[in-house]
Amino acid sequence: MQKTEASTLPVMESFFTIQGEGFHQGTAAHFIRLGGCDVGCHWCDVKESWSIRPEWEQDIESIVSHVDHRAEIVVITGGEPLMHQLDELTTALRAKGFKTHIETSGAHPLSGEWDWICLSPKKFKKPLDAIYGQADELKCIVYNKSDFAFAEGEAARVNQTCVLSLQPEWEVKEKVMPLMSNYVLDHPKWRLTLQTHKYIGVP
Repeated sequence: MQKTEASTLPVMESFFTIQGEGFHQGTAAHFIRLGGCDVGCHWCDVKESWSIRPEWEQDIESIVSHVDHRAEIVVITGGEPLMHQLDELTTALRAKGFKTHIETSGAHPLSGEWDWICLSPKKFKKPLDAIYGQADELKCIVYNKSDFAFAEGEAARVNQTCVLSLQPEWEVKEKVMPLMSNYVLDHPKWRLTLQTHKYIGVP
C-alpha cells in the first residue's frame, strides 16, 4: 500500500495517558493512533485500527493542536504508523517542543524524525533491514516458547545500545510469565515489560 499524503493522516484516536509498555513505562505521554495496518497480529487488541476510514482524516495542524499541553512525549502508534509518511507530523510536533516516539513493526520504510524508535517485529511480516540499526528499543511479544528464539534472532540484528524487551501476550500472560521470568534471569540482557496500563485501568 502506498503511503498517504503527508498533509493529512487518519487519526483513529488521540489521548493523554500513562505509557504502559517498554522502556518508558510509567511516564506521561500523548498517544496518536493512526489507522491502517497490513501486519494483522492475531492477538492485536485494537483490531479496529486496521482499517482507514475517511472520517478519521485530519490535517497536521489539527492533529498537533489536540496534543495535551502537559505532554513532553508524543507516541505515534497504530495500526502500523509507518504505512504513512510522517515527516510533516514529526516536524510540526518537534516545533512545539514535543519529543517524538514511535511504536512500529518496521515493515514499512521509516519516515519522520524520532527521539525514540520502539521496534516490535512480527514473524509474519518481518521488519525491513534498514530499521534495525536505528531502533532504540526492540520489543518482542512472547506468545509461546518459540518466540524466545525469534527474539534472539532479532536482537542479533539491532545495535549494541538498543534496549531489549520481552512482553507477554496479554491473553496468555499467566501461562508464559514463569517461562519469561526464568528466561530473563538466564539471559539478563533482556528486560521484562508488562502492559501496565491494563492493570491500572488507563487507555
